[in-house]
Amino acid sequence: MANKIPRVAVREQDPKLRATNFEEVCYGYNEEEAQLEASRCLNCKNPRCVAACPVGINIPAFIERLTKGDNAGAAAVIAKDSSLPSICGRVCPQESQCEGSCILGIKGEPVAIGKLERYVGDWHLEHPESELLQAKESAHRVAVVGSGPSGLACASDLAKMGYDVTVFEALHELGGVLVYGIPEFRLPKQKIVAREIEKVCRLGVKFETDVVVGRTITVDALLDEEGFEAVFIGSGAGLPRFMGIEGENLNGVLSANEFLTRANLMHAYDEEYDTPIYVGRRVVVVGGGNVAMDAVRTAKRLGADAHIVYRRSEKELPARVEEVHHAKEEGIEFRMLTNPTRILGDEKGWVRAINCVQMELGEPDDSGRRSPVEVAGSDFELECDVVIMALGTSPNPLIASTTDALDTTRRGCIVADDEGRTSREGIFAGGDAVTGAATVILAMGAGRKAAAAIDEYIKSKQ
Repeated sequence: MANKIPRVAVREQDPKLRATNFEEVCYGYNEEEAQLEASRCLNCKNPRCVAACPVGINIPAFIERLTKGDNAGAAAVIAKDSSLPSICGRVCPQESQCEGSCILGIKGEPVAIGKLERYVGDWHLEHPESELLQAKESAHRVAVVGSGPSGLACASDLAKMGYDVTVFEALHELGGVLVYGIPEFRLPKQKIVAREIEKVCRLGVKFETDVVVGRTITVDALLDEEGFEAVFIGSGAGLPRFMGIEGENLNGVLSANEFLTRANLMHAYDEEYDTPIYVGRRVVVVGGGNVAMDAVRTAKRLGADAHIVYRRSEKELPARVEEVHHAKEEGIEFRMLTNPTRILGDEKGWVRAINCVQMELGEPDDSGRRSPVEVAGSDFELECDVVIMALGTSPNPLIASTTDALDTTRRGCIVADDEGRTSREGIFAGGDAVTGAATVILAMGAGRKAAAAIDEYIKSKQ
């Protein structure tokens, strides 16, 4: 009978209203809704959802606790494998991971695993006294570079194993991409991110902000002078890419990274903060990933007529289906099979339009997506004041360039094996610093694997 219960719809803020504010779009489940949705789980003997989770959460076990009203028990199950459930429940692409593997999804709708994880995570934030895992004490010291998802996951696991962990963060606030890259309306910073990091602090992890590893201190110095036995590099991928087309140096052209950092970390959307951010009358965001959706929806909330320009069809959009759906509901205009060729400026050096061509899909490329081909004679101009490039990011080469014997790829990614081991003994790496821009949960999975490898490495030296 359980699989005949319809999936419990999640409550959301009205699209017309939310397009004018930065309050959270999704309200999540209440207790009654969470228990009803949890009752849909079949508690499979061979749960495919667990295998599809990058951090290996025992999903059936925490859901079973929920059906019994045991929120503390559900939180304890999740805590064994994830230190950031309230975050992952909001931003992870569950549709292509745990929920995408749910047996109920074959003939119907999968269990809303992400929404249930969010419910449990939020419950625990409100009940920190509930019993979870406790850290051990140790004299062995490990340094973690970056307080984003991979760094937090690695630091949490190491602390639970008993290591003395210090996280070094380049910015003045902790959280990495969680605070500067993901908008408030998708992931509240003080309500969720800061409180999730507080949980990591309670494990005994220490944090130092405004430390630019590679400038303030080098990785070599952490190992050779500061007494750390191993270093994990989880510095992310914050170096934006551009198209290399004419006009990218005009006023009004910027990367999605810069735009979102100003809006999120510097509170440019908040009138109480003196951080200007210019959106003009019409904004064009070039790209089709989750960052593009974040940028265009932020621009809409700041008062601009906001457009997405993407060179493939909607079927090839790499962004989450949920984010595309929300963007459309909020009035974002999508111009598919459209590719910019030149940005046009006025006499004062400001953007006035972007020249585009129509595309059609040809043969699949190396990623399996059909390659876009330009349609001859299809040039047209799209009037705009601001152009935001959301074309992906690469790791900043600073860290790798200031340490010896650390191999990197031509795009600046640190070369590491599946467990995070790099070409230099004692240095481990994971997340976007290794793979290039990816998802929060994949970065966390890499951080957890590296933590296990660091534990093995240090024990082998004893």
